[in-house]
Amino acid sequence: MASEESTFHLFFDCSYAIHLWGRLASMLNQSLHFSTLEDIWSLSERGWSPQCRLTITSAIINIFNAIWNARNNYRFHNRKIHWKSAISQITVNVSLSASKSNLSASSDIKEFIILKAFNASIHPPKMLILKEVFCCPPIPGWIKGNCDGAFASGKAACGAIFRNNLGQFLGCFAEGLNYGNSLFSELSGAMRSIEFASSKNWSNFWLETDSMLVVQAFRNQGIVPWQLRNRWCNCLRITSNMNFLVSHVFREGNACADALANIGLSLNTFVYYYSFAFTSKE
Repeated sequence: MASEESTFHLFFDCSYAIHLWGRLASMLNQSLHFSTLEDIWSLSERGWSPQCRLTITSAIINIFNAIWNARNNYRFHNRKIHWKSAISQITVNVSLSASKSNLSASSDIKEFIILKAFNASIHPPKMLILKEVFCCPPIPGWIKGNCDGAFASGKAACGAIFRNNLGQFLGCFAEGLNYGNSLFSELSGAMRSIEFASSKNWSNFWLETDSMLVVQAFRNQGIVPWQLRNRWCNCLRITSNMNFLVSHVFREGNACADALANIGLSLNTFVYYYSFAFTSKE
């Protein structure tokens, strides 16, 4: 050998390595200069998108592997691997790694060129879908109740909050349930809200929930577990004697009821709150 084989010489200074790193430099469209082994990893730390960072890291690892494999084949088997063959294999390996990942690329044209140079399937950035959620007050003369259920560590609970058409707070409740599951807690919140509205003689009542199953249960009683069936039928009779509306709202628009249901997880009974100070009457 013309030069002593050191680690740095083997992986960066020998003619074989120079060909491989030169090919990577052309793919990245930038010159590469390394003084230590650690310098190479700075290539993948330059603000690339996740998929492009993976692609460059994979290329570096595969180049190291190709150099080491070529060196050992020549030393122990007297068999030479042409650097062009090594580049072809590197490209295939990197393409597979980049294409099979779930990481996304950016819309930057420079990254597009790099990924295409390695024949990688480009994963466009995931779109952030925003849901616009409105809190709609009822019309004058109506009362609106938002209810929700909670279930955690084997404990079920429910809660609801009531407002008038001006958005004014009329009260809220939280209730810990002796048993149940997620559906049980959601249905219990709806039933307790209807029963409470009836006790207050609210003849125009709008119930809102973030559970589609609860909304569907008003049309299909088969959804309701048998343990709640009688109580559910009683609630349906109550609603038949009032102007009643039930609707679905996204969870983001039901935050107060959700918080009350979570409070219920720490309770063993029904608690009604008359004010935001939470002076309660059981």
